[in-house]
Amino acid sequence: MKRQAICLKMNITGIIIGLATFLTIGLFHPIVIKAEYYFGRRCWWAFLLTGLACLGLSLVVHSEHASILLGVIGFSALWGILEVFQQHKRVQRGWFPMNPKRKDEYK
Repeated sequence: MKRQAICLKMNITGIIIGLATFLTIGLFHPIVIKAEYYFGRRCWWAFLLTGLACLGLSLVVHSEHASILLGVIGFSALWGILEVFQQHKRVQRGWFPMNPKRKDEYK
């Protein structure tokens, strides 16, 4: 009797989406820090517009993978709004450097 090789078909989509989610969250962390440093809390609207645009695009793109990635980016951007305000508090506590050009915003 001949041995037959067992052929397993693997679906790596979950791994790819998980990695993309991990990288997106990792990318948004320094973006939020830099945005708060240079623009303060008033940059929250840029995260809102980015998030809504990505979510809107995720509804109309034909590729399922692109739609999922746009959704992840969109919700990460919306979460970035909260993080901008939290980052402002972290700067006030001295955990992150303050932009010397905007010292009055932290009083």
